[in-house]
Amino acid sequence: MPIYPVRKKAPRELSNGVYKIKEELRKNSSKEKAKILQSFFKTAPGEYGHGDVFIGCNVPSVRRVAKKYKKIDLNWLIKLLTSRIHEERLLALIILVLKFEEATPADRKKIYEFYLKNIKYINNWDLVDLTAPNIVGKFLANKDKKILYSLVRSNSLWKRRISIISTFNFIRNNSFSDTLKIARLLMFDEEDLIHKACGWMLREVAKRKKPLVVDFLSKHHKNMPRVMLRYAIERFPERERLRYLFK
Repeated sequence: MPIYPVRKKAPRELSNGVYKIKEELRKNSSKEKAKILQSFFKTAPGEYGHGDVFIGCNVPSVRRVAKKYKKIDLNWLIKLLTSRIHEERLLALIILVLKFEEATPADRKKIYEFYLKNIKYINNWDLVDLTAPNIVGKFLANKDKKILYSLVRSNSLWKRRISIISTFNFIRNNSFSDTLKIARLLMFDEEDLIHKACGWMLREVAKRKKPLVVDFLSKHHKNMPRVMLRYAIERFPERERLRYLFK
């Protein structure tokens, strides 16, 4: 599927096209749901999602709209991705994933670069989790992973989360070394959302090759954040979990 490169488009044509997509998204919105999401995604002052705005669309509804408009060009997509509305950014990113799945290798590179160029708009955990493995992880599967280690050092919570969550794609393909390395680098991160992400990825590794995680825990469990440890051992037998928690 062609990537539909950015090209000049008449302002009225572009504005009307994006407006149509936004209106369709709003048909699936709910004020009551918006209130719940504003709280769930911690949008109050001082919280990680401060300033994010929700209109109350669930993910299945956003996916339905994304499938309908997955062939829109990047002129339209960037208008959605830079929106202050959370669900509009989510819509843009899901469309980007759909494009990536059907793209040629050359166009996958363009999508990956577009994703990184606009990474500052991927600024909540669901936006990261639904897209990073399927774009960044898939693109880097057989390539140099140094970009992930650069993201680890970022001041941005979301870039650091992208670094570890992208490795989910490697895990699915039974490649675990980068997950373990990045989890180690992020072990003393100050953010709870990073601890949870690392623990989650360790749990996924354990599902496939538990001895690797047991070895990791033997070296680090005493110094790991508790939430990271709890996530990592969630599927372990109870007696084994208790041994790690109270050892």
